[in-house]
Amino acid sequence: MRLAVAIKDFLALESAGGILLAGAAALAMLLANSPLEGVYTGFLDTLVEVRFGAFEIAKPLLLWVNDGLMAVFFFLVGLELKREVLEGELASPAQVMLPALAAAGGMVLPAAIYLWFNWGDPLTAQGWAIPTATDIAFALGVLSLLGNRVPAGLKVFLLTLAILDDVGAIVIIALFYTDNLAAGSLGIAGVALAGLLALHRGKVQRAVPYLLVGLVLWASVLKSGVHATLAGVVLAFFIPRNAARALEHDLHPPVAYAILPLFAFANAGVSLAGVSLASFLAPLPLGIAAGLIVGKTVGIFGVSFLAVRLGLAPMPAGATWASLLGLSLLCGIGFTMSLFIAGLAFEGLGPEYAVTTRLGILAGSLVAALGGYALLRAFLPAHGGRPG
Repeated sequence: MRLAVAIKDFLALESAGGILLAGAAALAMLLANSPLEGVYTGFLDTLVEVRFGAFEIAKPLLLWVNDGLMAVFFFLVGLELKREVLEGELASPAQVMLPALAAAGGMVLPAAIYLWFNWGDPLTAQGWAIPTATDIAFALGVLSLLGNRVPAGLKVFLLTLAILDDVGAIVIIALFYTDNLAAGSLGIAGVALAGLLALHRGKVQRAVPYLLVGLVLWASVLKSGVHATLAGVVLAFFIPRNAARALEHDLHPPVAYAILPLFAFANAGVSLAGVSLASFLAPLPLGIAAGLIVGKTVGIFGVSFLAVRLGLAPMPAGATWASLLGLSLLCGIGFTMSLFIAGLAFEGLGPEYAVTTRLGILAGSLVAALGGYALLRAFLPAHGGRPG
């Protein structure tokens, strides 16, 4: 009974999702560098098949996590985006201006830094988008460790920036990491989209019909060559507002406490056998780490500073320049989203790319998490309220 209460109390914490993410990643690293490495990789390589007559999907368990469960995550992102546009922080242009500009700076500069390190190699240059992402669950988890010392305006700034960052990641995936399109499957996806539109125009209010058509959309998009997670975002925009609220509420716990930790467990395991300092200093991991640490910090803080000084947008309520600097560094936690984009960028290019990209992502995200937390802890007031 006490254990059940303790688990319930833990899951009520804002930081619980970030803690579980970190724990899952640490466990994956431990297994990948232990005698159980074969068990870990064998588990992820387990072939899982779904077959209906001539239709089949046969993929390793790792890809079911990345293409299937992450579609649920992107579905939740789509629901959150829809709510924010209709009635939240994205409903007012004045509210969205500063985080929108900061998000753009926090994507452009990391990509530029990465390309500067990898300009001479067309293969590694494909990973330019890896350091453009921010892991909202991890960043919020770290921020919540500071409790009521964090001004509400700073939290709203981070949430809005992260939502817009996710939108940017979705656009990047659709435009730059989609190839080998299958016309037949795209046609089926088009029919599914027409079905969703018919349900929406027919004012169907229950979520189940949308979800059933959405499942067809996901399977057809998966077979088409477009990344299947985009089906989750598209489906979210057709869900009626009342049903969307209920789905968002129901999906938050499984996404935060199961899907994202499982994704981290499946993707963060890196064997350090043969890894040296030179491995970290290679252009690929160094470009990722520098993009996350330097690019995110300078891009977000620099653009925010210019926007406020030029009168384009107000400073987040209760924030100081020092606390905004700490938050900008915290946004360098790329982790799950960076791992996800890395898997798309170097798909099929061999395990050496998987290892080196993960080294850069884990190193950059760790420095951003520790550094951002340290700066915020130093610059935020000891108690809740406006900094003096």
